[in-house]
Amino acid sequence: MANIFLTVPFKDKDAAKGLGARWDAAQRQWFVPDGRELAPFALWLPAGLVPALNSGDVLSIPDEPGTPAMPVRNGVSLSSLLGDVSRAVAQAYKAGVWTLVEVVELRANGGHVYLEVSERDAHGAVLAKARAVIWQSTASAILPEFERATGAQLAPGIKLLVRARPVFKAQYGFSLDIDAIDPAYTLGELEARKRDIRTRLQAEGVFAANKNLPPPWDFHNVLVVSPMGGAGLGDFQAEADRLQAHGICRFTYALSRFQGEGAPAEIRDALQAALGQGTGTVATPFDAVVIIRGGGAVNDLAWLNDYSLARLVCDLPIPVLTGIGHERDTTLLDEVAHARYDTPSKVIAGIEQRILQRVDEVKANFEQVSALAARASQAAREQAGKLDMTVRLEALRHLAQGRQAASQSLAAIRIDAMQCMRSAAEQSRDALQAVKTKVLTQLADAKRGVPALWSQIALGSEHALRTASAEGDSFIGSVLERARQDASRARQVSSDALNTVSNSAKLLVRKAATDSQALIREIAGQGPEKTLQRGFAIVRNQSGKPLTRALQARDGAAIEIEFQDGRVAAITQKRL
Repeated sequence: MANIFLTVPFKDKDAAKGLGARWDAAQRQWFVPDGRELAPFALWLPAGLVPALNSGDVLSIPDEPGTPAMPVRNGVSLSSLLGDVSRAVAQAYKAGVWTLVEVVELRANGGHVYLEVSERDAHGAVLAKARAVIWQSTASAILPEFERATGAQLAPGIKLLVRARPVFKAQYGFSLDIDAIDPAYTLGELEARKRDIRTRLQAEGVFAANKNLPPPWDFHNVLVVSPMGGAGLGDFQAEADRLQAHGICRFTYALSRFQGEGAPAEIRDALQAALGQGTGTVATPFDAVVIIRGGGAVNDLAWLNDYSLARLVCDLPIPVLTGIGHERDTTLLDEVAHARYDTPSKVIAGIEQRILQRVDEVKANFEQVSALAARASQAAREQAGKLDMTVRLEALRHLAQGRQAASQSLAAIRIDAMQCMRSAAEQSRDALQAVKTKVLTQLADAKRGVPALWSQIALGSEHALRTASAEGDSFIGSVLERARQDASRARQVSSDALNTVSNSAKLLVRKAATDSQALIREIAGQGPEKTLQRGFAIVRNQSGKPLTRALQARDGAAIEIEFQDGRVAAITQKRL
C-alpha cells in the first residue's frame, strides 16, 4: 500500500510528528506510514479520504503511484485528481533543475523566504511567472553564502541562477522549491551590465571627460545629491553645516531615491533641476557636485549603473565627487566621476582639507604681504626722505645758480652800458670835431644838437639799465617759483605713495585679523564635548588625567571611561 500524504501547516508539524507522521524529503511533505491508522490524521488528510473514514468503510489506496482510482458514480474528487498531479510532478522532477529567474516579489516569514519569480523578454514582457520558496533550513545555509560571495541581497529586480524543483500540492498549488543559488551568475550579470555601459561611454569618447576636468581651486558653493534621510547624508551634514554656519562654504541639497525602479531618472531630474535654478535670485555656479549615499548591498547599488545617469555625469562641466559607502565594488558613477571617496564622511573631509589648504596659503600670503608691506613702507619712507633731501638740495642749487646767473647778467649789463657810454662819448667827440671843422656858421646848431643828443644818450642808457635789472629779477623769480613747485609736487607724490601703502597694509591686517578670529572660533568649537557627541569616548586614569596611549594603562589599573551620556569605571587587562 502507498503512503498517504498529508497537508500539514507548518504550525502543526510537531503535532503530526507526535502522532507518527513521517517527512518525505523528496516530496517535501508529511505522510502516514503504511499500516498506521488514519483516523488520528483526519485533520490533515485529503478531502476525498475523510468521508470514507467517517462512514466506517475501509480505505483502499492503490499499491502503485499513478494507478487510476476505481471509478465512482460521481467521478473522482478534486483532491484525488490533484494528488495524482502532485505525484506525477514529483515523479518527473526528483531533483532540482538549474533555472534562470528574476525576483519580482519577496517575503520572509518564520525563517522561510517566499518569492514570486518571472522571466521577461528583451522588451520587458512577462514570459513566465511562478511562486517559489526557500525553506528555513535551506535559507540559513545558502543565503549567507550568497551574500558573502556577491555582496548582494535577495530583493526585487535581482536576477538569479537557482536550482529549483517543481512541486505541486493539492491545497497550495504549484511552486518551486529552491535549494541552491549560483553567486557567479549574479555577479556576472551585474558586471556585464556595467561593462556594456562602460564600453558605450568609451566609444562615445566621454568616459574620462569629468575626470579630466581641473580640480576645484577652492570650495564656496557645492551641490549635494543624496537620498532623503540616509545615514550617509547625516554624516556629511554634521560637518557641512558647521562650514556653512561659519560662512566658509554653502551647500545646496537635491534629494532623490537611489534604488528601485525609476531611481536613476529621479536622480537625473533632481540634479538637472538644481543645476538649472542655481541659488538665490541670480544663478550662482557650483564649484562641484557631490553624489553620496550610505552603504548597501550590491544589488541596491546596481541601480546607479545607469547609462543616462553616467552620461549626465560625464557631460557636466564641473567636477563630480562621489561618496557611495561601499567597499566591495565600485559603481559606474565612481568610475566616471572626477574623484571617488569611500564614504560621505570622507567626501566632506576632502572638502575641508582643500579649504584648510587654501587657508594656510592665505595665511602664508598674508604674512608675506605683511612683510612686503613693511619693507615697502620702510623703503617708501626712506625714498621719501631721500626725495625730500634731493628736492631741497636741487632747490638750493637752482637758487644759487639763479643768483649767480643774475649777478653775471647784471655785470654784463653794466659792462655793456659802460661800453655804450664810451662808444657814445667817442661818437660825440667825433661829431663835435666834425662840426668844428666843417663850418663855423653851424656852431649854434651844433650847440643845440649836442645837449639834445646827450639827453637821448642818457635816456637810452637809463632804459637799458632798467631793462637789464627787470630781466634779472624776473629770471630769479622764475627759478624760485619752479623750485617751489618741484618741491611741492615731490612732497605730494611722497605723501600719496605713503598713504596708499598705509591703507593697503591696514586692509590686509584687518582681513587677516578677521580670518584669524574665524579660524580661532572654528578651532575653539572642537572640544571634548563635540568629540563625545560624535560617538567617541575619553579614557582617564584614577587621577582624572586622559590616557592617550595604551602603554599608559598598566595591567590591572583602575580607569574611568567617559561617554556622551555618563562615565563607567573599568579595570585594564593586557591582551595575550
